[in-house]
Amino acid sequence: MSTPRQPSGGADGRRPVKGAAPRPAAPRGQSAGRVPGPKAQSPKAQSPKAQSPKAPNPKAQGPKAPNPKAQPAKPAAAKGQGARAEQSGRPRPARAPQQRRPDGRLPAPRPRPQRRPPARRPASRGIRLADPRRRLRVITIVLSVVFSIFAGRLVQLQLLDSDALAADANTNRYLNIPITAERGSITSSDGVALAATVDAYDITADPAMFTPEATGLPDAPEQAAALLAPILGVPKEKIAADLHTPKSRYKRLAAQQTPDVKNQISDLKSGLEKQAGSRACQAQKRLLNKPAEEGGRTRLDNECVNPLAGVFNRDTQKRVYPSDGLAANLVGFVNAEGEGAGGLEQQYQKLLAGKDGHSSYAQAGGRLVPTAGGSLEPAVPGSDLRLTINRDIQWAAQRAITDQVSNAGAEKGYVIVQDVRNGEVLAMATSPGFNPNDLSTARNSQLGNAALQDAYEPGSTAKLMTMAAVLDTGKATWDTKVTVPYPLVRGDVAFKDDVEHDTWYLTLAGVLAKSSNIGTIEAAQTLGATQPEANRVLYDYLRKFGIGQPTGLGFPGETAGLLDKPEDWKASKQYTIPFGQGLSVNALQATSVFSTIANGGVRVEPSVVQGTTAPDGKYSAAPAPEQSRVVGEQTAKTLTEMLESVVSDEQGTGGKAAIPGYRVAGKTGTANRVDPKAGGYRGYTASFIGFAPADQPRVTVSCVIQDPVNGHFGGQLCGPVFKQVMEFTLKTLQVPPSGSEAPNLPVEWKP
Repeated sequence: MSTPRQPSGGADGRRPVKGAAPRPAAPRGQSAGRVPGPKAQSPKAQSPKAQSPKAPNPKAQGPKAPNPKAQPAKPAAAKGQGARAEQSGRPRPARAPQQRRPDGRLPAPRPRPQRRPPARRPASRGIRLADPRRRLRVITIVLSVVFSIFAGRLVQLQLLDSDALAADANTNRYLNIPITAERGSITSSDGVALAATVDAYDITADPAMFTPEATGLPDAPEQAAALLAPILGVPKEKIAADLHTPKSRYKRLAAQQTPDVKNQISDLKSGLEKQAGSRACQAQKRLLNKPAEEGGRTRLDNECVNPLAGVFNRDTQKRVYPSDGLAANLVGFVNAEGEGAGGLEQQYQKLLAGKDGHSSYAQAGGRLVPTAGGSLEPAVPGSDLRLTINRDIQWAAQRAITDQVSNAGAEKGYVIVQDVRNGEVLAMATSPGFNPNDLSTARNSQLGNAALQDAYEPGSTAKLMTMAAVLDTGKATWDTKVTVPYPLVRGDVAFKDDVEHDTWYLTLAGVLAKSSNIGTIEAAQTLGATQPEANRVLYDYLRKFGIGQPTGLGFPGETAGLLDKPEDWKASKQYTIPFGQGLSVNALQATSVFSTIANGGVRVEPSVVQGTTAPDGKYSAAPAPEQSRVVGEQTAKTLTEMLESVVSDEQGTGGKAAIPGYRVAGKTGTANRVDPKAGGYRGYTASFIGFAPADQPRVTVSCVIQDPVNGHFGGQLCGPVFKQVMEFTLKTLQVPPSGSEAPNLPVEWKP
């Protein structure tokens, strides 16, 4: 094999560089460029032409004599250039083999020449990009710091400051505020309001906002109380005590205040808020609770604190009675909470009150937090109650009984007007009454309804029921002759009439007209073969007339009266009950007895409610009242004619109740009065009950006066009241006059 031709200029094909040191030959079995030795000089010091091609493999070609003209091998530092040469595809020049010493060892490498420092390259004028690794390191550090701050804050909130933050949160809590439903109205039969509801305001407070921590004042409750007391008319001690309850978040300081009171408080609160928001006060607030060396303050000046910040007003309603005391004893009243506390207001509380709602909202510092949400449950208004009361007739009845109670010097009195056809009560007046708009002027005894709550012995007006039993059982007729002695002894008791007299010879109609107790006892004895049997018959009729049982109104505190079982009618009671002593009734029960006779013997359960109107405007009439027949129609007609004799006959006791143009049927009553305080008889109960027109009955009017001083007979005191009220009622209802004269039944007979 022929030896390759060496390029001119050197063994590696490069031209020798002037002044360059010769390259040592590579040892056997080691490729050129990997022999350790002194680093080559800078590439700039050598010419690329001075490099020789790669030396052939010594195993294949064998050793060759060193070429004295060959350039010495480059040190290992030139490996980068060789690698670049290989990458560029150029052949690497072969290195000349090193000559061995006679002992076979390679000569020691030459000392490594001092390397020349590389020449500095001129600064690049282009855009130099930032190091991405450095940027990542900076971002990582920043994020680590941020997360560390968050973690530390969470530890502080959840562990270190949790109790303090929970206490601070008490100033930003949800308040649950009730919404009072609008109370339904109570109206007369023609729809005129007797009780209505108007807008009002409850003045409330959040006691937690009056603590020293919340206000910066040690006496915030006292300061607020001093400001509010003159406006609310409430003692400042009471207001301060209410505000000293920090565990409560709601206190009502005053209820149902007028818009004027609400505006006064709002204006005062706004002025204090403006003053507390001045620059000087804001500067004080910034220094509050700071260290003393920084000019800190432990409290604010009084003018920089609004002590009314925790005072609020809540929309509510106020009950008003436009007619003042008209029918007040029947309608009733509400208490400070707006709940019915008497009369129909109490009886129909649930119907009138409706259903309250509520709203909840978050507040901070007494102000609504709009973004914190809340809830609202609207209130459902109450239903309206329409009564059977005729407002005009009620006014006339109330005026008449008030005047007569005053004239008689009586303790009290009441008048009831009832429609005999349907049992509706057209008027129920009591004297003395009260004004529900101002309960402070009324005594407790005036707040009830005496016409329904007083149980009194009716006296002679009860004789109508005895006569009804006698006539209806056929034991006698109106003209049955009755001999009336004076006195009448039964058992160990001598019974008398209201006036001393010789023996009277009366018809049964005359017994009723002259109101004889003795004649009534004699008539009642005919009801049975024995006295116990007669007692049982009379008791049954009394019960049919509604005595001893509720009227059906369901009025609060109404009395059912008192009627003992007939087997308990011992001694004198069995003789006194027929003429109205020994039993008790309320005024409506007594009135209903006469309405039953006027209605042809059919009892219609009394009623005072005509119907209701729901919140949606739907009107519902009251259920039809119960009816029951007590006596026959003929009996009722005969009794009516007998009652006319009481008024029209000269010997009758009810002449002062006569009304020109109308036939009037009625009965007087004068009874010994049971004193509820002393427990015995003291004073009198005067009464008159009747109906008109007697030929076609339309209205019953009753009058009862308790414990009069100026007179005590029923015809004398209540006859004029009956006449006044009945005349007005007949005209109001446009009832035509009677078309016939009274029959004037004979009251006496000659022996």
